[in-house]
Amino acid sequence: MFNIGSMVYNCIKISTIRRGIFMNKLSMSGLYTLTEWITKFAYINLLWIGFSLLGLVLFGISPATVAMFTVIRKWIMGESDIPVFQTFWGTYKKEFLRSNGLGLFLAILACIIYIDLSYIKIDTSLQIPLYLIIFAMIMTVLYIFPVYVHYEVKFIQLFKNAFFIMLMNPLPNMMMIIGFIAAIFVMKFIPALLFIFGGSITAGIIMASCYLAFQKIEKKQGQAAA
Repeated sequence: MFNIGSMVYNCIKISTIRRGIFMNKLSMSGLYTLTEWITKFAYINLLWIGFSLLGLVLFGISPATVAMFTVIRKWIMGESDIPVFQTFWGTYKKEFLRSNGLGLFLAILACIIYIDLSYIKIDTSLQIPLYLIIFAMIMTVLYIFPVYVHYEVKFIQLFKNAFFIMLMNPLPNMMMIIGFIAAIFVMKFIPALLFIFGGSITAGIIMASCYLAFQKIEKKQGQAAA
């Protein structure tokens, strides 16, 4: 009886120790993965800032943003081991002219939104329709860069696709808005995070939300083709 009880006790003890070791390894692995992704997002944010400055901001921010979205898209698609700097720099050079054309158009669009907001203050009777139009324009703009890096489309088609994808996917839109609110809340209390992760976290939230919409569309296209 004593020997059997002792054997059972030892087995339970060994099992508990093994489980503890396994959980500890799992915890360390999770911590390493978390640290790795924090480093990656800080690094891509630094590249975004650096290459925006390289183009004197005015000519650098659009290609740097396209390059950042390209890298983050690859991460989301499971390509976590890509050479970040080479991918970023290659995209920056390749898309420099085209992305600056996009940047110019977005700047014009921003001016239109500003004029609309100014007009709302003058004529309050049009507040609701104009606010809805402005909201739709802003949400469409948020889809522009993900559509740009995910699909091979012409310039005009880019805006058309972004608008219709945004219109047909309310859930990713809600995820994007909630993600923004959460990020703003955290950065409000820790302002340093805005400089370290501001651009990359924003791009990550947008790209992850849009990628869900892209997958949904591609799934429907696959089912229609079958």
